[in-house]
Formats: sequence, C-alpha cells, structure tokens
Amino acid sequence: MTTEIKVPDIGDFTDVPVVSVLVSVGDTIAEEDPIVELESDKATMEVPSSHAGVVKEIKVSEGDKVSEGAVILIVEASGGAAAEDAPKEAPKAEAAPAGGAGSSPAPAPAPAPAAAAAVTDAGFSRVHASPSVRAYARRVEVDLNTVNGTGRKGRILREDVEKALKAQVAPAAGGGAAVQGGMGIPPIPAVDFSKFGPIEEVDMPRIKKISGPALHRSWLNIPHVTHNDEADITDLDAYRKEMDGMAKEQGYRVTLLSFVIKASVSALKTHWEFNSSIHPDGDKLIKKDFYNIGFAADTPNGLMVPVIKDADRKGIVEISKELMELSAAARDGKLKSADMQGATFTISSLGGIGGTSFTPIVNAPEVAILGLTRSKIAPVWNGEDFVPRLMQPLSLSYDHRAVDGALAARFCVTLKTLLGDMRKLMW
Repeated sequence: MTTEIKVPDIGDFTDVPVVSVLVSVGDTIAEEDPIVELESDKATMEVPSSHAGVVKEIKVSEGDKVSEGAVILIVEASGGAAAEDAPKEAPKAEAAPAGGAGSSPAPAPAPAPAAAAAVTDAGFSRVHASPSVRAYARRVEVDLNTVNGTGRKGRILREDVEKALKAQVAPAAGGGAAVQGGMGIPPIPAVDFSKFGPIEEVDMPRIKKISGPALHRSWLNIPHVTHNDEADITDLDAYRKEMDGMAKEQGYRVTLLSFVIKASVSALKTHWEFNSSIHPDGDKLIKKDFYNIGFAADTPNGLMVPVIKDADRKGIVEISKELMELSAAARDGKLKSADMQGATFTISSLGGIGGTSFTPIVNAPEVAILGLTRSKIAPVWNGEDFVPRLMQPLSLSYDHRAVDGALAARFCVTLKTLLGDMRKLMW
C-alpha cells in the first residue's frame, strides 16, 4: 500500500523553496523523521514524515517551490511491519558518501583525495546537513564529506563541523603554520575558556543563526563606506509631538522614523543610485522605480526587517500606523514572509537606545542603509549667536561600487535639508 506524504500546514508561507531533500529512494523512514527542509527569508524548517515506510518516489527536488498540500514523497509500508522496527540505519549508511554521516559505530573513513579539493556546493549536496551548517562549513573551509555527523540519522551538526575544524587547526598550530579560513582569512583559533573560569554555552536565537551568515556575506563582498552627518530636526520634532498627541487618542504613535522614511523616499527619488542594485554581471545598475523601505525592528529574538511597501504613496499617518502594526507583529513572531521581502533601502534606528554614530551593514542586494542614533541638543551658530538646536545624527553606509563619496554626501545633504524644513516633505 502506497501513501502520499504532503507538505503540512506551514502557516501563511507559500511558494517556499526546497533547500534540501533529506531522504533517498529506498530509504526506510519512520513517522516524524525529517524528509525535506524548506527555507523562508527568516527561518529554515524541517518537514517531518506523516507516515512510516519505504520511500518509493520523491516528487520534489532542491530549488522547487512548494506550498501546503504539495506532494513530497510516495512511501510504501514495508511488509506491514512498523517502520520503527526496520533496520533504518543500514540503508542510510550504505547510501552515505564516503566519509559522510553514517551511523555505524566505526564508519569507513573517506579515501584520501589525491589533491586538496575545493569546498564546493557540489560536494556538499550529498551530505545530510542544514543550509546554515553548509554555509558555516564553506566559510571555514571544512569539507562536509569528511565529517561524521552526530545528529539524528547521521545529520551533521555545527558542533561536528567545529570539531573537524579544531582537528585541522590543532596540527597546524603545533607546527607553527597558520591555517587560513574562507577567502584566505585565518580563522579565529578555538579557545577553551573553561580553563579561566566558569562558562555556559547559550544557543543563539534562530534569527541570529540565519541572519548571521547573510551579514557576514555582505560584509565580505561589499566595500562598505560610512558617511556621517547630522540634521537639525528642531522644528520637525515640535510638529511631530503635536501629531503624536493627537495620534495617541486614536491608538497609534507618530515617531521620528515616520518622517525619516518619508524624507528618505524623496532623497531616493533625487539620487536614484541609492534605490538600485548591482546587476549580476557587475557592469550595470538595476534602477528601481518603486520605493519599499525596510526598517530594523528590535525583538526578543533579535533584529528583524519588516518592509513598508510603496512608501512613496503613503502619508505620515499611514506610515506611522503601518510601522506600529509591523513592529508589533515582529515582536510577537507573527510577521509573514511577504512582510520582509522587496526592500529597496533600509533604515536602522537606535535612537531609542543611544549612541552617536555607527556603521550599519548594507542589506544586500540593496546598496545603502541609513543608521539613526539618539538626537541631542547642541549649540549651533546661526550667523550671529549660538542657539540650542535638536540635532539628529545620520550614519549612511553604502556600497562603494554603486555609490561614491561625493554622491553619498549629496544624498545626506538632501536628506537633512528635507528633515530641517518639514514643508519640503510635502513637495
């Protein structure tokens, strides 16, 4: 008897990419065994099998996009016996690549290669590991085909990669030779901190595990430059407080970020390069005629980046309400995948916490990101006297391949001019 295994209820996600197929035809699986991995913008999820049996046919491949109800596998009950009673690990060990994630107590070692091979996706595709583990292994140049997995069904965990990395680094350290990590960068040596005092290993939030590799990729691939400036928001903030007082009565708030989003859209229209992306061939810029502004939202699990869509078509009130709704959804873990897609420019505001300036990391494939820190009263010369004015620091990081320093300075001048005279925001 054959049974179709389908994608279960995965919430509001649709057209989610299949990033890994965890089983092969002929494998014996039990209920709740992971069979494929799906990955949204912010999370990787394993799909468990709803039935036990032998895999007869696989209906999806890596790169396919699936939604709830899509058929993943066809399984056949093995002789009426429960799959849990079948020798599951033997088929997996036979199917595992040499030196891969078998579950035998003494797995056969991988044959030594004739020459040091490059760590590539092609080799990784045969191993049982999550996308984040693959990305980490590529970064530190550990070949997953030589790593023994200690996870369920021989799955390779990050700790397994770290153990393999330590084994590579230790001999080199003993011989005085440096071992280089990804992109020729020497890896940070492993340190046993317990020698110096009590320690505790705390799991990183899932959001940080997923966003970390993306931030690292952006930092390594993009020539970052940060331009710092400040805007006089004295008059703007007085008006904002008036609006906020009325907004409270209607159940929402008006923050400075609403005005910065509005001003940023106007600046992006004047300096379109900041609203572009670099073409994959590297010879062109992709000019975007839509304005979706991402904003970094602080949540208990880490930063998330919801997106205000079509911000050029919205006023301060509508932007303020949407900011509040998306921020609440982010804190409650209820953001939909579509809420975090399609940004053309991002704003990261630390104004409610503090600071004077910082270097925000460009959220590729965008080419720029604006950072805000806490505004402060400062004496400003008006031509006759020093007068107290409320000054807002601006930190604009940009991809120097798409934007040069002069253009960045002009963008900030445009932005602070708009923030300094709220009437110009209505133009």
